[in-house]
Amino acid sequence: MKKLFLFLCLLASLSVQSQEYVITKYGANTDSTKLNTVAIQKLIDRVSAKGGGTIVIPKGIFLTGALFFKPKTKLRLAQGAVLKGSDNIAHYPLIPSRMEGQNLDYYAALVNAYKVEHFSITGPGEINGNGLRFWKAFWAHRDSLKKLNKSSTNLEVHRPRLLFIWGSNRVKITNVKLRNSGFWTTHLYQCEDVLIDSCDIRSPFAPVKAPSTDGIDIDVCKRVTIRNTYISVNDDAVCIKGGKGPDAQKLPGNGIVEDILVENCNFGQSHGTLTLGSECIHAKNITLRNCKVDNTCPILRLKMRPDTYQLFENVTVENISGKCGVIIDMNPWKQFFNLGDSKEKPYGTVRNIRFTNIDVTCQSFGTMQGNPADQVSGILFKDIKATSETPAFKNIYDGVKAENVTLNGTPLVVR
Repeated sequence: MKKLFLFLCLLASLSVQSQEYVITKYGANTDSTKLNTVAIQKLIDRVSAKGGGTIVIPKGIFLTGALFFKPKTKLRLAQGAVLKGSDNIAHYPLIPSRMEGQNLDYYAALVNAYKVEHFSITGPGEINGNGLRFWKAFWAHRDSLKKLNKSSTNLEVHRPRLLFIWGSNRVKITNVKLRNSGFWTTHLYQCEDVLIDSCDIRSPFAPVKAPSTDGIDIDVCKRVTIRNTYISVNDDAVCIKGGKGPDAQKLPGNGIVEDILVENCNFGQSHGTLTLGSECIHAKNITLRNCKVDNTCPILRLKMRPDTYQLFENVTVENISGKCGVIIDMNPWKQFFNLGDSKEKPYGTVRNIRFTNIDVTCQSFGTMQGNPADQVSGILFKDIKATSETPAFKNIYDGVKAENVTLNGTPLVVR
């Protein structure tokens, strides 16, 4: 009898959590010029308090500021639905957050989920960051400082991300369009067991560049799978984060990113298809496979920070075809270099990186030359056919091997 009672309670709980709540039935306005933040947030809070359910965005354009999803709530965007972000930063509160490898106060994203287990976002509708005003402000600020011979960081012009999911496990983002973020598009922080499947992620290069609109940032996470997804953004497509600075490995908010799988994806233009850095202290067991590229950027980009201890290990790139800039780009990365008062002398370790079964047209094979103290071993290029505008490979390391690799029909000599 007790088991039956528990079973019935479980069924009742699941029934509550499966209920759908269409925002237009709870005060959201179909006038796309009016802000719906209060109505939608009130519904999210109510649904969470009642035991859970799915917030549904119906067909139409719904303008809103930051939304905060609560335990047992989910988001679904119907066909033709657009959840459109306000372009006023005042509609995104300044709260404890995480940006560029640091725990700090920053502006909320358009869609936020903090410690929401089993959180999901499903389509086929669209989440649109409406970022044009933020992009223009960013470039205007940067241009004004250039005239004064000064530089700026990415944080000085306040901009919201599109999605920020923090401390949430067993997350699914499927069949949704993610567009025009003001800052990073999808930021996962301290999450485990995440699936991003059949999504379409874009930000423009023209007529106004959408700065630092990374497609997917994976920050101190484990077991993330990205598949069947198209990404073209004006920064890195998939970027592995985790922390930066000479003491980054000692700080509790930082950490390893491991067991990441990117498969069966298509990559348009970006700054890097798979990038480790520029805030990454330890990346392990990272796989990019069965993907097509159509761009002028690196397939694998390693940003080697001279102010941060970095360990990149067990990275596999296999079954890649199409057009790219280079196959490998490993270079020093000194943007916002800052040792502070530290006496540390950081260096990077890169080991067990394997490229296999790659057939691409590229600008050159690539570069492997990090900072002077960096240590490199176990790098293998195997079964690769590359046609290159510049038949060159710049490599300074002994721990690099090539097996059955041709560049413009000629066997590649690595060193």
